[in-house]
Amino acid sequence: MAEVIPKQASPSQAARLRELWPDLWTFIQPRRWILALGFLLMAINRLAGLVLPASSKYLIDGVIGKHDARMLVPLISAVIGATLVQGVTDFALTQLLSKEAQRLIAELRMKVQQHIGRLSLSYYDATKTGALVSRIMSDVEGLRNLIGTGLVQFVGGILTAIFALVVLLKISVLMTGVAAAILVVFGICMRYAFKIIRPIFRARPKINAEVTGRLTESLAGVRVVKGYHAEQREAVVFAGGVKRLLDNVLQTLTATSVMSLTASTLLGLVSALIMFLGAHRIMAHDMTLGSFVEFTIFLAMLIAPVGQVVNIGTQLTEAIAGLERTREVLAEQPEDADPGRAVEVGVVRGEIAFEDVSFAYEPGKPVLNDVSFRSSPGTVTALVGPSGAGKSTMIGLVAAFYVPTQGRIFVDGIDLSTVRLESYRTQLGVVLQDTFLFDGTIRENVAFSRPEASEEQILAACRIARVDEFAERFELKYDTVVGERGVKLSGGQKQRVSIARAILADPRILILDEATSSLDSESEALIQEGLAYLMQGRTTFVIAHRLSTVRRAEQILVIESGRIVERGTHESLYALGGRYWELYTRQHGIEQNRLIVPGEKEKEEEPEAAGAGANRRNGEGALPNPVTLLRGQGA
Repeated sequence: MAEVIPKQASPSQAARLRELWPDLWTFIQPRRWILALGFLLMAINRLAGLVLPASSKYLIDGVIGKHDARMLVPLISAVIGATLVQGVTDFALTQLLSKEAQRLIAELRMKVQQHIGRLSLSYYDATKTGALVSRIMSDVEGLRNLIGTGLVQFVGGILTAIFALVVLLKISVLMTGVAAAILVVFGICMRYAFKIIRPIFRARPKINAEVTGRLTESLAGVRVVKGYHAEQREAVVFAGGVKRLLDNVLQTLTATSVMSLTASTLLGLVSALIMFLGAHRIMAHDMTLGSFVEFTIFLAMLIAPVGQVVNIGTQLTEAIAGLERTREVLAEQPEDADPGRAVEVGVVRGEIAFEDVSFAYEPGKPVLNDVSFRSSPGTVTALVGPSGAGKSTMIGLVAAFYVPTQGRIFVDGIDLSTVRLESYRTQLGVVLQDTFLFDGTIRENVAFSRPEASEEQILAACRIARVDEFAERFELKYDTVVGERGVKLSGGQKQRVSIARAILADPRILILDEATSSLDSESEALIQEGLAYLMQGRTTFVIAHRLSTVRRAEQILVIESGRIVERGTHESLYALGGRYWELYTRQHGIEQNRLIVPGEKEKEEEPEAAGAGANRRNGEGALPNPVTLLRGQGA
């Protein structure tokens, strides 16, 4: 689809269609021969439909009026043949165009989903999930009326009306002029009505997205809702949204009902006037009865497409509104579409450098201010500080989820803003604070980071992250379904699966955002053993509120209010007696005025280091080297 900036709605539907034509052509162009065949079949269908009304004059005036049966068999044969042609072409049109329209909808849904998946996190932060689901599933639905049988039938109706108008003028210019004048008045009324109904249709997808979004949030947070006994409040909120949607639908029904009433009244007036004029002309011997019947039938063929304007116009308005909303999404710039991101990085060493980096989610509200630091390859950098200090934002910048507002970030000396994201992110392993699992099996969730991994590699990652300790107890073991967002697992179990997923990725840069926050002390000590293996030779960034877990980091950055206020090792920062010392001593319940020599009491609390005995568990032998297994060596 052409990526153009959405414009405001034009005052007329025709103008809006002209504006959207470049986008429509991207859909029509690959299907132009199918549509061409559809139009050909439609033309044959409509021409065959003229046989019955045209034969009525000869039947009444010739066969019945003159009692001449010689024309009866040819007339009936022609009608039967034309009816068969209509039936076959109707069937072919439905099979050809309706199915192609459904293929188009499926294709467009995939296109929109793929495009949304490539948008930056900033877009997700500003857009509700329900709105995105609505864009993917609902907004494209109306397009079938533009591409499928709706478009062809609309054009076919116009073609039939033209054929009918020619015949009507041949029969009676006066009667045709009277009917045409009333139909012009009807057209003016419909144009005015569509100007009123158009904003209603444009508002409906937005309301539907808001209601769907709130419902999605409510169902996802059902434990919070029940925990605070807020079922009734959520029901009231949802009922309010449904009421807004109902009001919109009722407004639409009212408008379409008025349009239908207007159409019925005007068309009834046409019928009455034609009956009056026709009767007088027949009695004056200016028109035969057969000609009058023929005129009436052809008039119905002229009026029928006009009578369908209400239905077709409504569908067209809905389709245009959906296309406009879809175009708005596709006009959003994907995060990897920046022409400045052209550098393909090979296997990174993992040297990360921040130079005077500032960042703000919203203009004028900075989250980070002039942050500068360097992490050498294979080292561990720990970020500590109070909640809201900017630690997760720094991690997001390392993962290239966001682009700095000011300053630059370098990876192995290359400006990260110039690097193709695919080549960089394939070398990341991320364990976020908000553990997310898909509704699949334990094995599928672990293998998500590396689908081509062997069974042995998956099981090795599970052993390192201690997933095997609970998975082996399930009846289906690693084929156990974890439920939506991992609801069937405990918080600690979900986090272990998430850690195993990162381990299997075998990343060059590892990001651990509160990776062990949901674990008890014993489980944490066991997982720290596996993580110690994993962090060897990798640049690792760790966010941890449990400061005892970051004491072996080569570099600890203390973050407050978006700035680095202290940096150094555990020993140097502890000896400094500054902000880190305050955080550490307060967390461990030690009086601030008591001097504790680093390395004494703390050693007693440290989990066993990754050394002799660190890879033993429950009396079993040593685990095989996980890095060797994960990289497929000796597998």
